[in-house]
Amino acid sequence: MIGQNQGMVLRASDDRLVVVSTEGCDAHDVPNRHPEAPGRLISAAAGVRASVPAERMREVSPQRASVDELAEAHDREYLTMLIADAEAGGSQLDADTYTARGSFETARRAAGAVLAAVHEVDSGKAQRAFALVRPPGHHALADRAMGFCLVNNVAVAAATLRNRGERVVIIDWDVHHGNGTQDIFYNDPDVMYISTHQAPHYPGTGAVHEVGGEHARGSNINIPLRAGSAGDMMLAAFDDVILPAITDFAPSRVLLSAGFDAHRDDPLADLQLTSADYVDLTHRVLSVCPNGELVAVLEGGYHFQALARSAGAVAAVLAGVDPSIDEGEEVTSGDVDTAVIDAANKERT
Repeated sequence: MIGQNQGMVLRASDDRLVVVSTEGCDAHDVPNRHPEAPGRLISAAAGVRASVPAERMREVSPQRASVDELAEAHDREYLTMLIADAEAGGSQLDADTYTARGSFETARRAAGAVLAAVHEVDSGKAQRAFALVRPPGHHALADRAMGFCLVNNVAVAAATLRNRGERVVIIDWDVHHGNGTQDIFYNDPDVMYISTHQAPHYPGTGAVHEVGGEHARGSNINIPLRAGSAGDMMLAAFDDVILPAITDFAPSRVLLSAGFDAHRDDPLADLQLTSADYVDLTHRVLSVCPNGELVAVLEGGYHFQALARSAGAVAAVLAGVDPSIDEGEEVTSGDVDTAVIDAANKERT
């Protein structure tokens, strides 16, 4: 059972990276030229398979999440609306979020993939798992879709773990602030949400003073980054704010919302990371994972080649193999904004 491994050193019976992908069961159609396109998932999966030798990876096919499982993080009225929307053939839910007849089925499969990844780690079958899914989830609120997202995949998993006695940390390095994840857990002292994101940028949330509700102060940490920020700024944020905060929180589980739209080639933002920077960040994340256990979940990333390189590099680290870094993808440096680091530390204490 989830929760019974707290304080124990879990020995995975299989040390290969588990990859749970919804590729091949993706019926989430979007308008032509929409950035959140099926090719994203195909590219991410190809990058992972190119970077991780077959003998270091085990692929798992997900089942769709039940409505009851989704209701761990979402209002049932909202889920009922998504069911009706699918039966009607889909619609436009907000300025940039579209659905088709198969979209909710695909979203249920995405959430199910994350739950399957959690189960693989929790049961001791694996130490690390990577859920490759679309649509992404971290903008989805409990009661509405937003920003390409229908179901908050990582929130469903975190709520399930929390309800079974775990203390959960969600690290979100997507270039956009995960307003949905923050909102769902803002008053929950047993789930810490940490976000690095470009600001000002969509969706406009994620200020340093947003630190958690009355009974959960300090369980929400935001580090808004200026456009042009590079890898050394991210590493400073992790070393000086994020890792100490996680150590103080003492989680039993760590989940990673792994968006790759902070890559410098991504068309939807203006940060300057490379796949080598994501390698460094992944090592930082693993350093605070209890027993080295981690479940990563694909969020954004809208330049197909950059997404493939970055997801592949992260998967290689998770699988325990040396990442192959392409020329031009070396670690980056720029100005470190010590003011935002100092502000984040002041707010969390």
